[in-house]
Amino acid sequence: MACRPSGSGSYTVVIIPLKTSLYSLDALRFYLWIKRMKELEKEKDALWCGLDILERTRLWYLQRLEENRVRQDTESRKGSGICCEDAPEAQACLLRSRIQRVNGSLGSVMSEPNVMSSSNPSIPEAVTDSDIRWHNTVLTQEVSDRNHQISLLEMEKEALLEQLEELHTCRLPTHLST
Repeated sequence: MACRPSGSGSYTVVIIPLKTSLYSLDALRFYLWIKRMKELEKEKDALWCGLDILERTRLWYLQRLEENRVRQDTESRKGSGICCEDAPEAQACLLRSRIQRVNGSLGSVMSEPNVMSSSNPSIPEAVTDSDIRWHNTVLTQEVSDRNHQISLLEMEKEALLEQLEELHTCRLPTHLST
């Protein structure tokens, strides 16, 4: 999917020679400014892409609303009130669930006051629910792996203790005889 802004969609490269050393404060400021401009360009591209998706989504929603209206009109004309089609009902329930999830996600995007910290714009202040779930899954897997390693080490320890006990019992009679 190509998401392009309505403009030309091209980038401008600016090369400004510095009169001072590359390690000067001016050079560092310039580098940080260029880096920030690049981040803003990426954000702008993501926003344009989001607008493109939202426009297609809006059209899809309008089409579904029209289909829904037609179905309601058809059902009201039938007047039976009995629906014996289970498969379309299950499909409609799944679609409603997905639409509600999308609506919730869009609402949370718009309700976040400022996701980026003003002191450090590269660190997000709010972590999404999916990020937390993913992190939790990774940690759970790590704990499971560590528990498995611990149980293997405990089994190995038991086997070594048994071997040590066997060696000790084998040597014990020879020590007693001398």
